[in-house]
Parts: sequence; C-alpha cells; structure tokens
Amino acid sequence: MCGIVGILGIHEVAPSLVEALRRLEYRGYDSAGIATINNGHLDRRRAVGKLVNLSDLLVHNALPGKSGIGHTRWATHGAPSEANAHPHQAGPVAVVHNGIIENYKELRAELAEAGYQPQTETDTETVALLAQHLMSQGKSPTEAAMQTVDRLEGAFALAFLFDGEEDLMIAARKGSPLAIGHGDGEMFVGSDAIALAPLTDQITYLEEGDRAVLTRAGVEITDEAGRLVNREVKTIQMDAARVDKAGYKHFMAKEIAEQPSVLSGALSAYLTETGIALPEPGLDFDKIERLVMVACGTAFYACLTAKYWFERLAGIPVEVDIASEFRYREPPITPGTVALFVSQSGETADTLAALRYCQGKADKIVSVINVETSSIARESDLALPIHAGAEIGVASTKAFTCQLNALLLLALKAAQSRGRIDDDGLHEFMEALRALPGVFNIALDRDEVIAKAARQIAEARDVLFLGRGLMYPLALEGALKLKEISYIHAEAYASGELKHGPIALIDKNVPVVVLAPRDSLFDKTVSNMQEVMARGGKVCLITDAAGAKAAGEDVWQTIVMPEVREELTPLLYALPAQLLAYHAAIAKGTDVDQPRNLAKSVTVE
Repeated sequence: MCGIVGILGIHEVAPSLVEALRRLEYRGYDSAGIATINNGHLDRRRAVGKLVNLSDLLVHNALPGKSGIGHTRWATHGAPSEANAHPHQAGPVAVVHNGIIENYKELRAELAEAGYQPQTETDTETVALLAQHLMSQGKSPTEAAMQTVDRLEGAFALAFLFDGEEDLMIAARKGSPLAIGHGDGEMFVGSDAIALAPLTDQITYLEEGDRAVLTRAGVEITDEAGRLVNREVKTIQMDAARVDKAGYKHFMAKEIAEQPSVLSGALSAYLTETGIALPEPGLDFDKIERLVMVACGTAFYACLTAKYWFERLAGIPVEVDIASEFRYREPPITPGTVALFVSQSGETADTLAALRYCQGKADKIVSVINVETSSIARESDLALPIHAGAEIGVASTKAFTCQLNALLLLALKAAQSRGRIDDDGLHEFMEALRALPGVFNIALDRDEVIAKAARQIAEARDVLFLGRGLMYPLALEGALKLKEISYIHAEAYASGELKHGPIALIDKNVPVVVLAPRDSLFDKTVSNMQEVMARGGKVCLITDAAGAKAAGEDVWQTIVMPEVREELTPLLYALPAQLLAYHAAIAKGTDVDQPRNLAKSVTVE
C-alpha cells in the first residue's frame, strides 16, 4: 500500500526521493511527503493528492540535504490531509510508516500522561512521539528507535531519520516488506526494488522482525531478538524501462498489450520439448488428497478458475478461500492437504497470514507469485513464478493471465502424474498453449469493437456479468475490473443463478455482459441470455464465431473472440473483460492506473 523510500546519499536527495516515490505510485496513495537533514537540521514538505503537488511545493519551497526519507500515503487512520501525511515529525525524529500500529491508542494514552499530545489523527505519529520521549530520557537515536519498535504491535515497515544525524537511518520490518539498497558510498531503503531500481541493483530484503541501522558505510541488521544476522545481498535485474509507459497513455493499456509477449515468455519458462518442468523440489501429486487454494481479489478469481482445472483434469478435490476469512474459521488441515497461495506481490498481508496458519499443518506450502524474492515465496516449500514482469497498473491484467497460465500448467502436470492424461494428450495441450500468444494478438485486434461497446456500457449505473463453468470466475473478474477503474456498480453471477433472484434487476438500463464461448455449456448460457432479452435487457455477448452465429442477430452487442480449446478460454477471455473495463473508464474520465481508494499491494489486514 503506502510507499517508503530513504536515501543516505552523496548528492542532494530531494529529486531522487520524489522520483523513487513516483515509481511507487502504482501502490496507491492520496498524499506524499519527504523529510531531509541539511546542516544537521531536520525539515519536511508534504502535500495532499498526486506527487505533482509535492513537486510544485518543492519548486517554491526547496528542501536541501543529502539524507532523507519519503512516503506516499494510502489513508488508514485519519483522512487524507497535509497534517496526516508522512513523514511525521516529533521533535528530533521523523518517521515514515507502512502498515497499522494496532496498539497506538494505548501508547497515545501513555504518552499523554508524559505530556505529549498528538497533532494528527494517525497511528504513525505515535511512533515518532514515543521515539522523541525515549530520546528525552537520554536514549541515543538508535536506542530510541529500537525500543520504540519493541513496543509496537501490528504490521509495519518503518524508516527513522534524526535531527543532527546526517549519516544515520533506522529501518524495521514486521509484516510489511522493506528492502535495503547498497550503493557506492550511499545506502537506500525502499518498499520494493522498483523504487530503488535507478539507484542500485544490489538489494537486501529484511526478514520478519529485522531491524537495520544504516550509515553510508553499510548496514548492520539484527533480528527481533537483537542478534546480529547476515542477510543475502542480491543482484536484481530491474530494467528501468519496464516501469515506463512506452508510449501508451496508461500503464494498464501497456500491460494489456504486453500479454502476448509476456505469456510467451511465461510458457517458455515451464514448457520443455517433452513436458512441463516445475522448479525444484517439485510436488508428489500422487500423495495429494486435497488442495486448498487461498488468495484475495483478482488472484482469488484465478483460484476459482483453477478449481475447475484441478478437479476436471487432475481429479484433485479443491477448496478455494478468500484469504481475509480463511484463518479466522480455523479450518482443519487434514493429512494429504497441499495449501496453495496466489499473490502478485507476494506480500499480501491476508494471504501471508493464511500461509503462516497452514505452516506445520499442510503437507506442502505452494505459492504462485510474481516477485520471487517476496515473503510468500520465501516462506513456501515450492514457489512458482508467473513471469509477468513488473505490473504497475493497480487493476491487474497481465499478472492475472500469467497466474492462470501457471495454475493451468500445474493442473496439467498433476493430471499427467496421476495418470489422468497421457503423453499424447499433454502434447496436444502444450501445442495449444504455445499457439495462445498468437491468438492473444488476434484478440487484441478487436480493441475498437470492444471500445465501442464499452462507451455505451459506460453510460449505465449498474452492469451485470454472467458466465457458466470456466466463464463464471471470469464474469466475477470482469465485474471487479469494471468496478475498480470506472466506478460503475457491477455484479457477477453464475448464469444459472440468474432466475434465483438477480433477474429482478433486469431492465433496459442494465447492460448484461455474457461471457459464452461455444463450449459444452454454451446452450444453457444462451438460454439464460434469452431470459434477459425477453425482459428488455441489453446483452453484450462475448463469444467466438460459432457462438455469435448460434446466438443470432438480436443481441445488443456482440464481441467475437478467436476460437481456442475450451480449457484455455479463461486466459483468452480475460482480454475482452480487461479492455471493456479500460475503455469504460476512459469514457468516464476516471484515473485508470490509480483508481481512487485502491492500492496495488495490500500489505495490511
């Protein structure tokens, strides 16, 4: 969610801090600020809204200094305002924070008794006040920061800067990701490697409970128990161009268009001449009695899709859970259970908590992730990278199709291992998958037809999505995309559920998007579509040429996709769902890449 950056530099840091924050915009935010130390003096600048507002402020009210911290805030405690924006300062201490301090009220009451009164509505200010209080008692900056962190409950990534300390920064991580960057006579802190990419490619990821003391000479890391630890320095291959729009108006448009090439690369990472190669140590599919899949948002819909694949192709019973609900049910994890977690960032707080619930209970922990160095990847027995590359748009596009791809490949590998599919059958699947990037390119050529339908859908206040079988999770994903970036109310239903209540919503003002390739369930879906049309509903049918011909000419809008084998339709039909939402958002004039109230990486529960 919030973005953190810190620099102990050899040049003026304000421009670099703002640029690093700009690379973190994709995480979602509603205010931004930086703090620096210049000639021993700690000062800060903050602004509500987009980073351009902070940049304008710095033009007229510069902030010199070669040491600094910066932050993009996504509001949790307290409304978006300059007062609530980070960095928060209390006397000689400035703090930036990602996460939630759960015991801030108790700490605030304790500090009030000592004469400290908060000036903001935030939980973060309490961290700065507590550090200030400890320093007033004679503690050094390092001691004050460490003892402050000891008192905190909740999830947090923190960076401290101190008045008079131009060669010192303290960082701490519990529940929220934080990385240390190594430079030549410089040191850096960032929420992720993307923020630090222009500054360094040498990254150390803090582990859970780690604290770091940074100077320009290097970093000293201790664990939660205060023991000195060594954390690996990794070389990150992060091409700065990958977080540029490359001529597209929006990151989302670029990332939709990238899907053919990205999918091709993802397939190459797993497909060999003879089969599907998983990373070591692999899985013994014959021992799997049950698969529990857990995720949030779009990743949850990828799991719902994969449930059909694993059960139909591999014969493995599957349960799918929303991560934020999973562990509070205290579900029994029976012998023979493999727990699988899907997260683009690999840092999703609810998903990580669910994973930790399953540790020691499930036979294996498997993750499907886009960031191979993430917490979820590191804490899994087997991590499957989706190879989507950096995804900046808040609404997931290429990461979703790559998640689907990884899950389908895993299901096919399971089917082969369990004798549910022979070598010839697997070869046919592999050939169809290798052809899929080319089919994606054909689908992208339908962009103008989709845009035309989207412009009309954008005039509606409410939209329904329908699908059966593999198209039901895609209907859910399509409705989510439309809600996320166009702010149009959208709901999705399994087509057969229409007459069990939702049909009451149908009238001429409610467009109904029907996802229905000419598959084994097509006739039943068309029957539900006719029920809509009989009540004056406007149907936007997304199908293939055979489906369009069978549906007839009375359909309000028809979007024709290329034909693919039935099991691959979820990957292909994600494209029109994404483009429909994208063009509707363009027609509405909303912020496509950074929709209101949303964050890319949800690192708090």
